[in-house]
Amino acid sequence: MTARPARVRIQTEDFDLSHEAAALRAGDGRTGAVVSFLGTVRDVAGDAPAIEAMELEHYPGMTEASIEAMIDAATQRFDIHGARVIHRVGRLAALDQIVLVLVTSRHRGQAFQACEFLMDYLKTQAPFWKKEYTAEGGQWVDAREADDAALARWGLKVAGNAGPSA
Repeated sequence: MTARPARVRIQTEDFDLSHEAAALRAGDGRTGAVVSFLGTVRDVAGDAPAIEAMELEHYPGMTEASIEAMIDAATQRFDIHGARVIHRVGRLAALDQIVLVLVTSRHRGQAFQACEFLMDYLKTQAPFWKKEYTAEGGQWVDAREADDAALARWGLKVAGNAGPSA
C-alpha cells in the first residue's frame, strides 16, 4: 500500500496543480469533484506602487500544525474526502504561484465550500508573515479587514497575530 502524500506542505519550490490534484484523488473512487484555489503574487496592490517581489516567513512546525487543524475543521464541517494545502515561503516574484488549496468530495458544492473556508482560514489564522517589495522598498503587510469579515461569515473569529498568507 502506497502512503498518501502529506496534507500540508510548506516549501520554497514551485508546485504543479495537475500533479497535486491527481495525487490527491488517486485511488479514491468516491471522488466526484476536485476543487482548487491557486493563489499568485499580484504585481499591483490597488493604488499602491507595483509589487516587484514578496517575501514570506513562517514558523516551522507551528505553521504546519495550524494548517492541519484547519483541514480537520473543514473535514468536520463539510462532507469532503481529502484536502491538501501547499504554501510557498521565501522570496517570490510577481506572478509566481504562492498557495494551492485542493479539496475532494463526492459533490462539487461541499468541495467549493470547504475550499473557500480553508482559504478564508489561511488568510487570517495561518502563521505567515508577508513583506511586499516595490520600487520604494519593502513593507510588512497587515491583515485586511475584508479577510477578517470573510472568516466571520463561517462563525469564526480572528485569533492571535497570524499574518495574511496570500
